[in-house]
Amino acid sequence: MSADLVGVWEVALSDGVHRIEFEHGTTTGKRVIYVDGKEILRRDWMFKLVGKETFNVGSTDTKASINIDAVSGFAYEYTLEINGKSLKKYMENRSKVTSTWLLNLDGIDCRVVLEKDTMDIWCNGQKMETAGEFVEDGTETHFTLGDHDCCIRAVSSGRRREGIIHTLLVDGTEMPEATE
Repeated sequence: MSADLVGVWEVALSDGVHRIEFEHGTTTGKRVIYVDGKEILRRDWMFKLVGKETFNVGSTDTKASINIDAVSGFAYEYTLEINGKSLKKYMENRSKVTSTWLLNLDGIDCRVVLEKDTMDIWCNGQKMETAGEFVEDGTETHFTLGDHDCCIRAVSSGRRREGIIHTLLVDGTEMPEATE
């Protein structure tokens, strides 16, 4: 563990939860960014100690930035932005545009994510092959996980504020939605 490690963030994206670590050497001018333990950016001997580093995260190449701001004297503040939004705002917005389910199938932990705007479905970082169909009260999007038949059913709540309710069924059994 480096003494220069100043920030660690966990970011939930459609392709998984990613760990971002940032090292900032205020005496050496070093900046190093790690995503999921892999070094993706290194700058040595930076004379300007404040600024912004931009990089991509995950298989979807989501844009991320770490802002380095001087607070007072030799104290610095580090903030992470995802797609131009603060991490907090991004995660609040994300909960509106995605649904996530965490389940264990045949001893394997699965993280299923539905992107509501595109109806893309991800499982453990892999975009799933899907087949959609209209049904009497909404739509069903079918896919398989191992030997299991899965379906995400989208039906209207009947209330404008609530919008559409998405439900994951695995072999006909409803799965509880996770809160990330």
